[in-house]
Amino acid sequence: MTATQSRNSQLEACIEDCLKCLRECEYCATACLDSDTVQIMADCIKLCRDCADLCDICVRFMARNSDLCVELCAVCAQACDLCAAECEKLDPDYCKKCAESCRRCAESCRQIAKAKG
Repeated sequence: MTATQSRNSQLEACIEDCLKCLRECEYCATACLDSDTVQIMADCIKLCRDCADLCDICVRFMARNSDLCVELCAVCAQACDLCAAECEKLDPDYCKKCAESCRRCAESCRQIAKAKG
């Protein structure tokens, strides 16, 4: 496998992880909004929304192979870590599932950030 093929494979994997994370974060935020304990879930909702938005922009920048995807992926990894840490504190299964997806996405994004950085 050439370096370019390896990089493309890494980008594709990260894109998939970001899309999964975006989906889980949106689901988690919506479920939190619909819960009886929405006030307790406020930080989770905010972090899920931030994380989902960053995942979305990362996917778009990676798809176009922008040089800025390195910096964006570093920020996305940070947002994923923050979201995962908050979701892990909460009991609902959708929060736990979101946290798992965020951890996976953070690792993929860190790999992209390291690849050029």
